Amino acid sequence: MVLSAGLGTRMRPLTERMPKPMVEVGGKPLIDHVLDRLAEAGVERAVVNVHHFADQLERHLAARTKPQIDISDERGLLLGTGGAVVKALPLIGEAPFFHVNSDSIWVDGVKPNLARLAENFDAAAMDALLLVAPATGSIGYAGRGDFAMAGDGRLRRRAEREVAPFVFAGAAILSPALFTDAPQGEFSLTDLFTRAADAGRLYGLRLEGLWMHVGTPDAIALAENAIRASTA
Repeated sequence: MVLSAGLGTRMRPLTERMPKPMVEVGGKPLIDHVLDRLAEAGVERAVVNVHHFADQLERHLAARTKPQIDISDERGLLLGTGGAVVKALPLIGEAPFFHVNSDSIWVDGVKPNLARLAENFDAAAMDALLLVAPATGSIGYAGRGDFAMAGDGRLRRRAEREVAPFVFAGAAILSPALFTDAPQGEFSLTDLFTRAADAGRLYGLRLEGLWMHVGTPDAIALAENAIRASTA
């Protein structure tokens, strides 16, 4: 699933005329960076949720064949990062699945990070395996981090006044079991991450390469410079 329904308020004024996933970085819409990664990882079908300028995004996605696209329509009510997945679960199915934010792009290391996630996911031990990046040195990120990570990969959420070394890089493998007894309607996926962490079933995998959070107009140039530098 690719999360693509947000209002993109921090990306204004660009998102006053288009959905955030259609903002171009390096000559390509953000969502195509994500979908191309998924296609390279062998994903044949992806669920994309839509809300803000939904018609624009649907028209663009109609041209894609790899992966094939199923639309989860949130025109009537924006459901948040957690509620969006609950609504889409009938389209996703009962197996663990990739979950990617449409504004997260990265330069891979020697091995693609999505392939690494797939290799390291263990459904018996994990409800979620998150790709995490260093909070320091990532492009377009200036926060206090999201998680501390133990030697076995288990994640602990940052306390309120703490600085944590890792930030969620916007890509994960999630088990449908994560959504057992999940709330109905709008809610944040971080609520379920917290519950999984408390149960010892939230794990992280450190990103190899460079993560770029393209959340504001200023971050576009930073990401484009990083992409050019990686191919020089």
